[in-house]
Amino acid sequence: MSEVDELIAWSMEPLPEALQQLQPQQQLEVLSWAKNLVGHETEGLDDLYKAIGMIVKYIPNFMVIPLMVEHIRPRIAAQVCIKMGIDLATGYANDLPLEYFSKISTHLDEKMMAQILTKMKRSQVEKFIIMALKEDPTRLLDIATHLERPVLEIVAKYVAFPEDESELAVSPHKAVIDKIRSLQ
Repeated sequence: MSEVDELIAWSMEPLPEALQQLQPQQQLEVLSWAKNLVGHETEGLDDLYKAIGMIVKYIPNFMVIPLMVEHIRPRIAAQVCIKMGIDLATGYANDLPLEYFSKISTHLDEKMMAQILTKMKRSQVEKFIIMALKEDPTRLLDIATHLERPVLEIVAKYVAFPEDESELAVSPHKAVIDKIRSLQ
């Protein structure tokens, strides 16, 4: 992945038209400047996320969850989850309100989400899958690529693919779609 592609994926926004009109070398200079600026402004945040992850493991969930939901934005909560690891993050994921957990999940990579879903309570996983199918089925397919069979069976229980096979035949998710279909 090129540096330009990496920054575009990070921002979740398309490259502005003004930058598209610049020569590739000029684009890299502007993007490098932006990356340095962001790095300077966010210096130390990784340490903060790690510290929060270490602190909250000593506070009972029933106290942490309401504080998280009310005071911590999902992007920050996701970064804390990354630093605390799968097992501890799963403990919180089981107790978080579904809407909040869903927002956090958009900031976690597909592989980590699959690992968390694999360890979560089945009832919570089912609720998440139903919501994800309504909100962003493509993202769910991205996650499903990394799911183990038991959770993939839950996905298969709730997903419905269109009758028209031509669209699915060229889908970048064809392999996981076929896997899910084999479980239906």
